[in-house]
Amino acid sequence: MSKIGCNFGCNFLNSPNMNLKRNITFQLESRKKDGVLVTENVPIRMRVVFDGKRIEFTTGYRIDAAKWDASKQRVKNGCTNKLKQTSSEINADLNRYEGEIQNIFKEFELREIMPLPEQVKEQFNARIAVARTEAPTQEAEPQRTFWDIYDEFTSEVGRKNDWTTATYEKFSALKNHLLKFKRGKISFETFTERGLNDLVDYFRYKCDMLNSTIGHKISLIKWILRWAYDKGYHDNRAFLTFSPKLKSTQTKVIFLTDEDLEKLTSFHIPPNKTYLERVRDVLIFCCYTGLRYSDVANLCKSDVRENHIEFTTVKTADTITVELNKHSRAILEKYKDCEFKNGRVLPVISNQKMNDYIKELGELAGIDTPVRITQYRGNDRVDTIYKKYQLLSTHTGRKTFICKALALGIPVNVVMEWTGHSDYKAMKPYIAVADNIRASNMSRFDDE
Repeated sequence: MSKIGCNFGCNFLNSPNMNLKRNITFQLESRKKDGVLVTENVPIRMRVVFDGKRIEFTTGYRIDAAKWDASKQRVKNGCTNKLKQTSSEINADLNRYEGEIQNIFKEFELREIMPLPEQVKEQFNARIAVARTEAPTQEAEPQRTFWDIYDEFTSEVGRKNDWTTATYEKFSALKNHLLKFKRGKISFETFTERGLNDLVDYFRYKCDMLNSTIGHKISLIKWILRWAYDKGYHDNRAFLTFSPKLKSTQTKVIFLTDEDLEKLTSFHIPPNKTYLERVRDVLIFCCYTGLRYSDVANLCKSDVRENHIEFTTVKTADTITVELNKHSRAILEKYKDCEFKNGRVLPVISNQKMNDYIKELGELAGIDTPVRITQYRGNDRVDTIYKKYQLLSTHTGRKTFICKALALGIPVNVVMEWTGHSDYKAMKPYIAVADNIRASNMSRFDDE
């Protein structure tokens, strides 16, 4: 590995996620009739204030003022409104609305965008399936549709699991496909075994999806169906045993070989592309520690010890200890006097930008070995040839670490402790790669 030097200003600040301060409140609408404040059947409104701006939302619910707890901003326990909607039902939806607003702001923070009030309101209205206008007369509550439950799932589970923007986008794309399947006329009873097979055919023939993509879409749908089943929203159990036969191959592990790493570390970065140096340093650090992007992005100075790093993973909340080696220690030493937001250790930019820059770096460094990726569309084999740099990403660092560690003969259980893997099955593809590396190295004895 070439000598690492700091040839850029150490007062560089990475592009941190914005912290959009906001205040979300629920209150009864202030209405007067003949000069007297209305206290019965009063609309509940949601107000969002941020960056000096205010947005008002209708919630679709009404309640008597005497049944409203202003301090908790919720309906008092045990109370019902004119439509016989219970406090637990109303409060659950208010919690859902608040959670959805928080998710929307979190997504804008991740994208480092200051939203306009119109953007917030548009996204909220698109996600929450409730009536936005209040009828002048009392009507029976409409029966909740599959799409209502779908939106509730993405809101509740997304908030609970702290989904990334990419995960929300996956479910948004899935929803768009389902809206075209049977022209969107879907209920939970649609997903019988026959209905699920019809959906597989729709993905295959109408959407021209690869088998791997179809399998992923079906797994997302089964997640929704299981969640809704556990909630008691339906009793259709067909999804429990549905397992379509989709011809596939094992996903190829893309990692950096020793030759690739040498090209990467010895490459002289042009003066007009100094941003690639920071990207290279972070990638190399991951190659020698096995950290995920989320963990290296959150790694703080308080996580660094003399001979190891100790941190809690973002994905699984496991506490991991990874010993330092000369390569990872050199990266930390390079940035030890640099100040980054929130005490971060390294200049980590957004995942999307870093993925783009890693591909650019790989191309410039000549990491262009042809790689054939084999997939299936139905029973038809689809081979695509890529240049290796096209397949590189932030996760390549973690894969490289695992492959190198196993090839060096480090026991699997030790590597799993470093990476936080709890399932031996997840390590099998890497073990196969390590065996191939060792077999190819054996030929070196023939040259002696």
